[in-house]
Amino acid sequence: MGSGDFEVAERKILNRIKDSIVNFDSDALQKACSEALDAGIPAYRCVTDGMAEGMRIVGEKFEAMEYFLCELIMAGETMNEGLKILEPRLKAGEVRSPGKVVIGTVLGDLHDIGKSVVVALLKSAGFEVVDLGLDVAPESFVEAVRKEKPDIVGMSALITPTMPYMGTTIKALEEAGLRKKVKVIVGGASVTPEFAKMIGADAFARDAVEGVYTCKKWMESR
Repeated sequence: MGSGDFEVAERKILNRIKDSIVNFDSDALQKACSEALDAGIPAYRCVTDGMAEGMRIVGEKFEAMEYFLCELIMAGETMNEGLKILEPRLKAGEVRSPGKVVIGTVLGDLHDIGKSVVVALLKSAGFEVVDLGLDVAPESFVEAVRKEKPDIVGMSALITPTMPYMGTTIKALEEAGLRKKVKVIVGGASVTPEFAKMIGADAFARDAVEGVYTCKKWMESR
């Protein structure tokens, strides 16, 4: 098979990964992920060029009110099934972790899509990730930071009413004497750079790739 033929075959498989997420078809997603790995497509590309693209489309459909909260949750659950196939390869070959990240979606928010992409990319970059999941209270973030001693705390929010809990969490970290020990990065559809600055976060990420890049730069500068 020539390089051109391989690229065409690769794109077809990555498109199937993308479409499986948009259609909430976990069986098709797992099959496509397995075929991608067998074909020599790196697990990282399955996430960035397949899953992330599917999640982007899901997000656009949500904004257009073609999809609603239940569809967001279904897409996140579908993606997690695919990650079960990819995660062993994402972790393979890593010699030393660049750092540890505690991450979660803030209190009152059931959004899991963007966070799941970030978690997958962080793991593929070698980070140790403690995923607190959805609807995470400020005190749970504090408890996790105290227990896990991470380098970075990541918070996600999809809907505007839950955004204030990002600031509440940062204040809780300050009151616990833990804020200076971690970098804080925030993101999500409702979050803006101005809001991140206002609540005292160290960085805002527009998407998962930017978020992981920021985390890597922080750890490289230590």
